[in-house]
Amino acid sequence: MLNLYLDVFKCLNRRKVKYVVIGGVAAVVHGVPRTTFDLDLLIEATPVNATRLLLAFGDAGLTTATLTTAERLLAHEITIFRDWLQVDIQIRTPGLRFSTAWKNRRKVLASGISIPFASRNDLIRSKRAAGRPIDLEDIRLLNLKMDRSQHPPSRKPRGNEQSATE
Repeated sequence: MLNLYLDVFKCLNRRKVKYVVIGGVAAVVHGVPRTTFDLDLLIEATPVNATRLLLAFGDAGLTTATLTTAERLLAHEITIFRDWLQVDIQIRTPGLRFSTAWKNRRKVLASGISIPFASRNDLIRSKRAAGRPIDLEDIRLLNLKMDRSQHPPSRKPRGNEQSATE
């Protein structure tokens, strides 16, 4: 899934855009088995960062970036760019401040590109605040995955293995 967005991430990083991946793509990276049709980014809401983002989108071939300005981008909570892929830029998102998401971000390396993702806990907090059915299902699956990683299923000893209770 990340392969679809690698050029965008590379251009964002090259332009030094401060962003964190949230939404469905972040949920998938944290282990939720689902599909998503867009990339959601929470950005630092400053004129310099918004300008860098628009330049990076142009570099990545997202031509709709030329149809807006940094000022217009910062005037809306969410701006949707529909090009060869859809990218939703958020300057605010329910339940999560950019400064917190940036501090807690988890970097994932994909094809040599470092990609900042919202931490699992920040993602859950944001999805809980959004409260949509898909977000609540993502939370359920994120918690299920966490429960399984903390309590792996037990198995019976095989062959010459001995259980800890014997």
